[in-house]
Amino acid sequence: MNEPWLVKPENIKILWRVLIAILVLVVVPDFFIEHHPHFGIDGTFGFGAWYGFLSCVVLVLFAKLLGAFIKRPDDYYDD
Repeated sequence: MNEPWLVKPENIKILWRVLIAILVLVVVPDFFIEHHPHFGIDGTFGFGAWYGFLSCVVLVLFAKLLGAFIKRPDDYYDD
């Protein structure tokens, strides 16, 4: 059976390079843009990148916590 394209080692290297290139393309323009912060912290370098990353981490952790409370046993429908 064929492996999905995401788990092939050669594709994983390509995906990492594409991801890093996208991150660089998002952060580099921050050097050339004049910021007009409303709250002070939103004027820091790379704010959009690190804020988005931290927001994603918080959402994943919240989903795991929520899943621990609402998870059903695997044989839930067998009763």
